[in-house]
Amino acid sequence: MTLKATTDNIAAMAASKLTGALPAIDASALTGINSGPLTGASDPTISTNPSGAGAVYENTTTGQLFICTDSFTDENVWLNVGSGDGQVAKPFGGLGGGTVSGYTSGSYSGNIINKFAFASGATATDHGNINEARGGCAGHSSATQGFTSTGYLGGYKNTIDKFNFAADATASDHGDINNLVQTITGNSSSTHGFVSAGGGAVGLRIKQIDKFTFATTGNATDHGDLALIGYGQVGTDSNTHAYCSGGYMPSLTTSRDKFSHASSNSTVAQGDLSVAKGTAAGQSSTTSGYAAGGYISAPYNRIDRHAFNSDSTATDIGVLTVTRSAAAGSSSTTQGFTSGGKLPDVNTIDKFSFASDANATDHGDLFSTISEIGGHQV
Repeated sequence: MTLKATTDNIAAMAASKLTGALPAIDASALTGINSGPLTGASDPTISTNPSGAGAVYENTTTGQLFICTDSFTDENVWLNVGSGDGQVAKPFGGLGGGTVSGYTSGSYSGNIINKFAFASGATATDHGNINEARGGCAGHSSATQGFTSTGYLGGYKNTIDKFNFAADATASDHGDINNLVQTITGNSSSTHGFVSAGGGAVGLRIKQIDKFTFATTGNATDHGDLALIGYGQVGTDSNTHAYCSGGYMPSLTTSRDKFSHASSNSTVAQGDLSVAKGTAAGQSSTTSGYAAGGYISAPYNRIDRHAFNSDSTATDIGVLTVTRSAAAGSSSTTQGFTSGGKLPDVNTIDKFSFASDANATDHGDLFSTISEIGGHQV
């Protein structure tokens, strides 16, 4: 005799007693089932929008997994969970902060390139020279080279120099920007350097943004305009945008503008600094830009932090160990560095953490006392 079991007749059953093919069941009755990670044939980008922080993404080509650590529409931060590095949304257009060394280039008092290690606080070493001494210049960084743009010494310059991070050597000529100016704003994507604003002869003030390619030698091209005409802004970079904060317009301002690395549209306003200041040093983490020191009615020692994904006013997070303006900014993956500057001229290198808001600490000294310099990192 064959008996049919009903729900009421089954109190419990060992899994080993279940054999044969089971019929299809209605999956809508199941709960607590994860649908799996987001997938794609390439790594996620900042515009890969998940449901929220904590979402998982799988690169089906390489098998690598990524976790979203900060979710904001088209400004997401994805972290490679393999070795804990390989973040997708980094400043400088995907290059991110350096892991080895910071550099300064130029000054009114010489053309030396300083190099200092991120890991230790030893005195910087001489890494070579740019082509000619000049101050009021801007620094840019590719994955392998530093670039130093414009400046002044005996005349206004439009030169772009480049030097290799790997070896000590004199820089070579990479091209020219479109204007003879100094005290400009420098920004970087992974492929291009950007130069904006600046002051020149006979009261010349500009708002033009120039763009030049890292990979090939050549002159800069027009990339649009800033909202205001001026000079002395501080430049910071997210993965997709450049930010220009403060400066003289013609009086000191708190304004912060941003423009796209990818397209030559005009800038848009993106909040304010905590105080009106110019000639600060810029640093960038994966989520925020920083403006360290600068000038208000005298050299200043405060550090501002502004979120890349917010239009809110910047936050004052602490102080430098030395009050100064016209210093160089460099960024590692975890810390911001402020080098040189004038109080008058100093050689101090400060560092502060990106992870927590706190005062800067001393990280050593430059090879020489200099100001009005460009900053770089690798």
